[in-house]
Amino acid sequence: MNKTLKTFLTRPAGIVGLILLAGVCAIAALAPVLYPGSPWNMAGMPFARPGEAGMVLGSDTMGRDIAAGVMHGARVSLLIGIAATSAALVIGVSIGAVAGFAGGGIETLLVRVTEIFQTIPNFVLAILLVAIMTPSIGTIILGIGLVSWPPLARLTRAQVKSVAQREFVQAARCQGQSSLSVLLRHVLPNAISPIIVTGSLTVAAAILIEAALSFMGLGDPNHMSWGYMVGAGRTVIRQAWWMSVFPGLAILVTVVAINLVGEALNDALNPRISRA
Repeated sequence: MNKTLKTFLTRPAGIVGLILLAGVCAIAALAPVLYPGSPWNMAGMPFARPGEAGMVLGSDTMGRDIAAGVMHGARVSLLIGIAATSAALVIGVSIGAVAGFAGGGIETLLVRVTEIFQTIPNFVLAILLVAIMTPSIGTIILGIGLVSWPPLARLTRAQVKSVAQREFVQAARCQGQSSLSVLLRHVLPNAISPIIVTGSLTVAAAILIEAALSFMGLGDPNHMSWGYMVGAGRTVIRQAWWMSVFPGLAILVTVVAINLVGEALNDALNPRISRA
């Protein structure tokens, strides 16, 4: 662990990403302190420019504070990104581990199921699922989780199949340990590194999907989100550019930060490509 941390800290891009991500998390944590009211409430005159009427980032067409929306939107985006990725990891790792470890007909069946899901474009399937289940935080998390697990399943299957052939796994089998024990105690712990990296990158993808859904009007109507703010400001972008630019920048910074951290994690956890 110390070596992994040391390697991570030698990656400037990873440090920059970590600082940016920490800033986004701080914004999310401070949102109810700095802006205790609802971000949907009218806070001043409509179309106030950044810095006018005490509004740091200006206001929208309804006089709502853009800064309040951006800060509260950070909480929604991070929540959905982390929760949806967790759901995808549970599904993908479970299916991939069983397929890679069991082999035979079970593997073939699970691989075919995974391929069926991969033939459908992720975003199209997410739109369909959220629209059918009625947009809410829970359904968005479930929808994104259900479209994000196939790559994780394929990666887990490949890793498990590779690790399962190693001598220490065969030795554990010879000692009479059950298949479940071998899988959980010996195989998965040694296959987890690339899964962690892919999972971190999946968080960024989940945030982008949520933003796109909210942009199209399929976000939770009870929670302010960056995608909704960008969508609401697109019709008046010439008149009030700040309505779309600031939430758009928030999405960009968050996604770039997560990708930088993921790439640094990849270097730190994969000794074959780590550079001293």
